Amino acid sequence: MGESFTIQISSNLVKQLADDGEKSKKKTKRSKTKIPREPQQSQTKAHQKQISGDSEIPKQTAPVGWPVQPPIFMPLSPPPHSSSAELDAIHSAVQESEKVLEKLQKQEEVMVQEVTQRAKDLHDKEFKLPIQKPLPCLMEKNACFECYKENDKNPLKCADAVKNYKDCIHRDRQTAS
Repeated sequence: MGESFTIQISSNLVKQLADDGEKSKKKTKRSKTKIPREPQQSQTKAHQKQISGDSEIPKQTAPVGWPVQPPIFMPLSPPPHSSSAELDAIHSAVQESEKVLEKLQKQEEVMVQEVTQRAKDLHDKEFKLPIQKPLPCLMEKNACFECYKENDKNPLKCADAVKNYKDCIHRDRQTAS
């Protein structure tokens, strides 16, 4: 691919193509002027003379009546400086887009941390157990139950434990209201 190619375009071809384009645009009939031609025998003899050994080499053969023009050379590959400029522009665009990508990734990381923290805070608030008060008179209640276990056949012996438990509950209700 490193090779460069050239195309030769004669000015006659350009004129011919331009004339064809004008003809197709105008779409009007033009009368053609006939150019007198030499007989083909004389052309072939002249051509054979040139091939057979004459030192004169024709520069360009053209139909009779057409002027001979030097060829036009056009390179197919763009000049090297423009391709490097394009590559530089592409590289700079890629570098800029990479910088933008890095910034966006950093912003995303920060936003993910913020969202995670907020979600954790909301979760903690929603599912936080309320502060539970200790059960009032828990010791008196346990004393009452123990008394009943020990005196299952004679529960009247636990009258003092029940009275203490009842008094404790009464005091707790009065302080709460």
